[in-house]
Amino acid sequence: MITVKNAFILLMVLAVTLIAQPLSAVIRLPRLVSDKMVLQRDTELKIWGWADSGEKVTVRFQGKHYDTEANQKGEWSVMLPPQKAGGPFVMEVNELIIRDILVGDVWLCSGQSNQETPISRLTDMFPEINVSNNHMIRHYKVPTQNSVEDLKETIAGNAVWHSAIASEVMSWTALAYFFAQEAYQKYRVPVGMLVSSLGGSAIESWISQEHLKEFPQLLIDREALDSLRLVRRDKGAGKWMATDVDDSDWSTIQVPGNWRTNGMDVNGVVWYRKDFEVPTSMVGRHAKLYMGTLIDSDSVFVNGCFVGSTAYMYPPRKYNIPAGVLREGRNNITVKLTANSANGGFVEEKPYKIVGDEAEINLVGTWKYRVGMNLNEAGKYVKRLANLKSAGSGLYNGMIYPIKDYKIKGTIWYQGETNAGHPQGYATLLESLITNWRELWEMPEMPFLLVQLPNFMKKQMQPSDGGWARLREAQLQIAMNVPHTTLAVTYDVGEWNDIHPLNKKAVAHRLFLGARKVAYGEKLVSSGPVYKEMKIEGDKIILTFTETGSGLTSKEGVLKHFAIAGEDRKFVWANAVIKGGRIIVSSKDVAKPVAVRYAWSDNPEEANLCNKEGLLASPFRTDNW
Repeated sequence: MITVKNAFILLMVLAVTLIAQPLSAVIRLPRLVSDKMVLQRDTELKIWGWADSGEKVTVRFQGKHYDTEANQKGEWSVMLPPQKAGGPFVMEVNELIIRDILVGDVWLCSGQSNQETPISRLTDMFPEINVSNNHMIRHYKVPTQNSVEDLKETIAGNAVWHSAIASEVMSWTALAYFFAQEAYQKYRVPVGMLVSSLGGSAIESWISQEHLKEFPQLLIDREALDSLRLVRRDKGAGKWMATDVDDSDWSTIQVPGNWRTNGMDVNGVVWYRKDFEVPTSMVGRHAKLYMGTLIDSDSVFVNGCFVGSTAYMYPPRKYNIPAGVLREGRNNITVKLTANSANGGFVEEKPYKIVGDEAEINLVGTWKYRVGMNLNEAGKYVKRLANLKSAGSGLYNGMIYPIKDYKIKGTIWYQGETNAGHPQGYATLLESLITNWRELWEMPEMPFLLVQLPNFMKKQMQPSDGGWARLREAQLQIAMNVPHTTLAVTYDVGEWNDIHPLNKKAVAHRLFLGARKVAYGEKLVSSGPVYKEMKIEGDKIILTFTETGSGLTSKEGVLKHFAIAGEDRKFVWANAVIKGGRIIVSSKDVAKPVAVRYAWSDNPEEANLCNKEGLLASPFRTDNW
């Protein structure tokens, strides 16, 4: 029989036993590694996170466990072997449980605002969105984090994965939704869309500093930045208020008095220290500290004990020194004085003293000081960092680098509007971005699906040039010359008066055709005709093409939007006809033609050359003017 006394003893033993057990450290996971995530199939998978140094970590998944421990920095990771498509699954990481995991294909979607157009804008055009009911496709939107100065190890915010059921689908971005739906319908494999994009962003924001070396105006002067950080750091913070600080090499200064009177050219922080003796009647007892008026803000310590702070210059400083702080022998008072735009110092004809019940200590006279931070030294570095706001890499640092360990199938890139005003160099930047990301993910053949800019702005009545036309050319150049890339031509689905056209379903379909070829290895026609070469025959120019599929044709009647020019470089509208798998271009106004352009304007919406599979030809020009 258990008596009350025995029960009490048993409870005490259990309590002591529980106290003696080491508490498991909190395991932290990246935001991406969470409920409803989609993991990339058929490749090794890294699961990573943070814990206390030395903490044992066990990951359990699909009936197997993987053990590791956190390193000295608190980082840990395990590698899972390639997994087959399927789910939902559960993963355990020590005491954490991650539910509803799918394994399939993960696509990174990046760029600017057309990449992140919300699905809610499209419900009138595509009402089926409102009754979406697909649990097997998922979406994660990486929160904005622009970090020009530093690489970030983690993404910002508290985003979560969403499935494509009616109650969650409005959290999706439109292009990602239609692409995922089509991919799932084709392969019946779960799809995860990882969207890391930002409206209005320029391509250089998404490229690392290392890969921007051909563009010095986009580089940050790292030496100047590091030096500026040192200048802006208070060298005394957390240290110089201690009683045992060696101040033997500090300079001396008279209090009261200001910095300039004492020959100090300082804009920042100056630390003051003074040793003093305490009368026996004040030892261990409460006292009042009068620090007159200080310019601008101060923090005051007595024997290392913080006694008060004031944020600006005008209030009189009256601080309490608690009982037990003042002691026999040597005592110390330390003042951290900050003045960022004024002449810092101790205002004259104000009281500077410690007052006890029976005695007081005069603090006027010689003090020691040392400059903790002088922002006047920052000017030369700030000048060298004048391009900090326009430099590249900010979104790469904050929104791409932190997700590098999350395995993906490939990338969908929809961007260019912001760079269309200065399209020179865009091809080099885009190739640098592709190389950069392939290296980051260690995927030298990572598929890149590119969206060519759609038609936008008012139609021109005469042949014209434009930044959007030249940027489309750069996008085509990369798609043709960089392996494992594909281009979705979209100049028929834009809107002249809206930079955010709504028909993202058509764009997604064309992207997926490219994905089927470069990512899934299917043999199919995924591109419209691409200009190959020209030949001049009298008053005509003969054009030949690749990617013709079943043959060249036109949408809706005669070919449109061809222009031709002679040596005067003045383009006029031309007649164009398909003959023998080639296109013959001419104009009665140009007797000796030398160049042809097709769909070459900001808004070439009437251009209609395509192959018999219905895929539009990319805009092109035969000249290099």
